[in-house]
Amino acid sequence: MSSMGSIRMPMIDEVFSGFSAEDLTMEKYAGGMQMKRWIGAMLLMALCTLSTVPAMAAPPKVQETIFQWVQSSSRANYYFNKQQICYAVDDKGMIDMNTLIVPTLKTYDDVQIQDTIDKRRWKMLPMAGFDDLVGEAEYLRFDIARQTVTTVEQDYLDSTWSPLEQNMTAQETELSKLPEKSWDRSFYRAILDYAAKHADEIAAHTKGTLKPADKKKLEEQKKAAAKELLAQLKREQQTKK
Repeated sequence: MSSMGSIRMPMIDEVFSGFSAEDLTMEKYAGGMQMKRWIGAMLLMALCTLSTVPAMAAPPKVQETIFQWVQSSSRANYYFNKQQICYAVDDKGMIDMNTLIVPTLKTYDDVQIQDTIDKRRWKMLPMAGFDDLVGEAEYLRFDIARQTVTTVEQDYLDSTWSPLEQNMTAQETELSKLPEKSWDRSFYRAILDYAAKHADEIAAHTKGTLKPADKKKLEEQKKAAAKELLAQLKREQQTKK
């Protein structure tokens, strides 16, 4: 994995490019991992506007134009932000296509909410606001070559999409060590599959400059995809005859 000294994480104003300053009333973080309250702002803008939700409410509706649904377990719904997924950018402004930055969201059902509350109470952790828990958001960093994912930030969220608790301790996971049927494993794989199929699109909305070799590779991939699409259309036309 590239060291954090050479890779610049996207600034918060870059991650939320396209939204107005009035909508995003938050501080920019300065360098590295200082991502103060980014998740609250992201969800306030990305999710449907809701009135106050009572404790133990059903998971809120998520805007499908912004968040890509991946899967639903019996306890949570898994999404990632397909508009803000991007590559890391180094200190020279060059895009690092090996490092993928992904904001994600999980909305809980009533059972998961209560389970989370019970475990915190048992561990004697702070409980303020947790009667309004609705889910969690994470900021993930993938090292594609090493097939690892690092949870840079994890926040529990209340019904106003404000963080109830922020965990900034970076935790790296090797995908190969996750159980085959793990929900997290399938979630991470789906994100990587999406990134592989949308590399050109992700690079286009990453605020940086593509390296010549990466630019050439993307152009070749676009040509190959166009060629395959044309061949598929011809096959379909022949089948109809």
